[in-house]
Amino acid sequence: MPESISSDLSRVTESLQMLAPRWNVWVLMTLSEKPLRYREIKSALPWLPDGQLHPRVGKLVDSGLVERTEFESHDVLYGLSVRGRELLPVLGVIAAWGGKHLEKEMVLDPATGNRVPKEVPRAQDIEDTIALIAPRQATPILWALRIRGASSAKALAATAMPERHLTNVYQPLNRLAEDFLVTKDRQGRAELTAAGRDLAPVYQALSAWAAGSTLTEAVNHPVWAPKPAQPLDRPAMWATTQPRIPAVPTTPAHATWNPGDLFSHTAPVRSASAGATGGRTR
Repeated sequence: MPESISSDLSRVTESLQMLAPRWNVWVLMTLSEKPLRYREIKSALPWLPDGQLHPRVGKLVDSGLVERTEFESHDVLYGLSVRGRELLPVLGVIAAWGGKHLEKEMVLDPATGNRVPKEVPRAQDIEDTIALIAPRQATPILWALRIRGASSAKALAATAMPERHLTNVYQPLNRLAEDFLVTKDRQGRAELTAAGRDLAPVYQALSAWAAGSTLTEAVNHPVWAPKPAQPLDRPAMWATTQPRIPAVPTTPAHATWNPGDLFSHTAPVRSASAGATGGRTR
């Protein structure tokens, strides 16, 4: 890849690594309205014990997304930094892709009697979308396919991971195929699916944020700028094989969020006994 694109890709993958640890997005969204004390964050995310919540808050402070303000009385407030607030519109773009493409449990609508996708909190859509594209080599392969079009594994390895052995491309490529972001033909040539191509706004937004640019400039991305429409493939297939069941126990809603926020008012509980549409767990 050209040096400018390679640098852009590195910034995007580093940004995904900051967001990828589970529950990080939930912590960021809990702080999206105003700074909170630790006990208030804990009250909003009651399913997270201190052993999981405290390290996540600390890592987000270290990454510069959250600010820690300590007063003389040892009263500490946590709030989003400037960079953290600038990230919120990007998370909204990621949530939109997840809401459209990620698999959902089908439930019966009592009003119509029809089976409809069960509503999922937008924070969960963000987290699950990031879980698909954050693993090592996933995003470089997707970018290489966007640049090259249909390609062999050998060509993808040369573009996405030129310093690594050819065999290293197969595992991440197969996972992307299992998650329906990539499709492969009988000759083994891979290309992006409709869901993979629809990642364009996600990568545009992440690239702009990582470079400190505004999202209005994102549409002109050198790799993910709009291209002519292509025929739809697998129109009825969700874009992930993950079973979309978060480990959130039944709890009262302790935090209030506006309808326009990235959370729904209550994180719906999907029990482990519910039928999952996918096979891979986190």
